[in-house]
Amino acid sequence: MGSRVLLRIDDLDRERVDERYVQDIFDTLGFLGLSWDEGPLGLAEFEAVWSQVHRMDMYAAALQALREQGLLFACNCSRAQIARAAAGGGYPGTCRDKGLSLDAPDVSWRVRTEMSKELKVRRLEGGVFSGRLDGSMKDFVVRKRDGFPAYQLTSITDDLHFGVDLIVRGQDLWPSTLAQRYLAGLLPGGGFFEDVCFYHHALLEEGGAKLSKSAGAMSVQFLRREGKTVDEIYGLIGQLMPGFL
Repeated sequence: MGSRVLLRIDDLDRERVDERYVQDIFDTLGFLGLSWDEGPLGLAEFEAVWSQVHRMDMYAAALQALREQGLLFACNCSRAQIARAAAGGGYPGTCRDKGLSLDAPDVSWRVRTEMSKELKVRRLEGGVFSGRLDGSMKDFVVRKRDGFPAYQLTSITDDLHFGVDLIVRGQDLWPSTLAQRYLAGLLPGGGFFEDVCFYHHALLEEGGAKLSKSAGAMSVQFLRREGKTVDEIYGLIGQLMPGFL
């Protein structure tokens, strides 16, 4: 009652940003009849006002707050090096005690995590989930090697800035939710995040694997080109989600 929907588009992976993909978001939402109360109404407004590049000062302030607390360390490992050294995909801590300068070129910034810390997440279904960081989030990156803030930091900073109090995402993003819950506890004003509710929905699957455009799965854009109507597309979604809710 009285809730408002915010359309927020992440666009700080600058090597992969393409205005055609952003336009496709607006086209798809419009075609499906989905509306929102806050956020850009089109590509031009998004680029002029709502792009994450306009909030870089906020991300920089969050990074500075972590730095001043001594919670960061620099890492010059490549993804390939980490993959070779890591067991189970987590960061092996290679640079944790190297003492590399945060101001050195071509280094990422990682936050020192306490993996035993208990984290609580309010659930929309009721109750509170209690758990710890997933191993894949050990010493997770908050600033990338290209100097841009990383997803976990920008996501929690945006949530705090816009006063988001309900977040719906897939079950596969539980590790990110816990990482952001952890990060919120380190940032000024992050106490607000304790009251945010989360709903992690089951994933749409086809043939036992989650639907993913990167894996070649059908997209709404593809279905539209095939001549599918809105009702037919919603029908297809319904076939993929028995017992979804």
